Amino acid sequence: MDALIASYGDTSSDSESDSQLPIVVSDNRSPPAAALPPPPIDLLNPPNTLGTFDYLQRNMTSRIRSFPHIEGNYALHVYIPVFIPSERKKELTQFLKKATSLVPGLHVVDIDVPLLMLLKDEEKLVQAALGREFHISLGRTVPIRVHQIDSVVAMLRQKLQFQKRYLIDFNKWEVFVNDDKTRTFLSVENTIGGLAEITKQIQAVNEVYRLHNLPEFYKDPRPHISIAWAVGDINQSLKRVVEGEMKTHLSVGGLPTRCMFTCKFSNIVCKVGNKTYNICGSQGQ
Repeated sequence: MDALIASYGDTSSDSESDSQLPIVVSDNRSPPAAALPPPPIDLLNPPNTLGTFDYLQRNMTSRIRSFPHIEGNYALHVYIPVFIPSERKKELTQFLKKATSLVPGLHVVDIDVPLLMLLKDEEKLVQAALGREFHISLGRTVPIRVHQIDSVVAMLRQKLQFQKRYLIDFNKWEVFVNDDKTRTFLSVENTIGGLAEITKQIQAVNEVYRLHNLPEFYKDPRPHISIAWAVGDINQSLKRVVEGEMKTHLSVGGLPTRCMFTCKFSNIVCKVGNKTYNICGSQGQ
């Protein structure tokens, strides 16, 4: 399942952007129609299948795009795929339960199922909220024209083709709000191991964007994966929940005492519309 798009500054993220569909013409500025309620959670398939998640993703109508719909434009997203290790999911699940009990409006990123619907069945909660591909954005999600696609992909491969293996440590729950304040995201941030490597990769993507007159990433990137979202700007209330949790993981100096989970850098992916391009793979020790 495709990860949602996330780009951010100090307190912002556009993780709600939908990169898998071509941009279509739409000059209608009226509010979108009310979204249909999600299908019953009992429709979720067993952990070894993903069919129902695909159904849920296709039938959710609550997504909000971060740029206008223009015919012939396609959403571009460059990211590092991330999978949460099985042995760390239980601890993350416990915090998701706590956060949902205090902030009931949280939804699962991607399939948009309310977390409240999953609390009574931990197996389904783990499967829906933590059991799929996430991503670390290396650039903003931006619209590009058809004639730009080949050039963007070729230049990304040229600049990023040789990438050494490294570990990415996620050590901090954090809250981000998208630029237009329509959604708040509960995320896990990378602030230690792997940060230097990811920063260099973001710089390389910025160079490609710059040469194609595309908006570059935020000046102070904060690599993260988004786990859940809520409607509107609820930064303050969700931040209190996160800060309460993080106090149990901080040293005297205010730094995280341990890593929440670690994953290996594997590759960089470029998504244009509904087509995926593999930019590079990890090499070496």
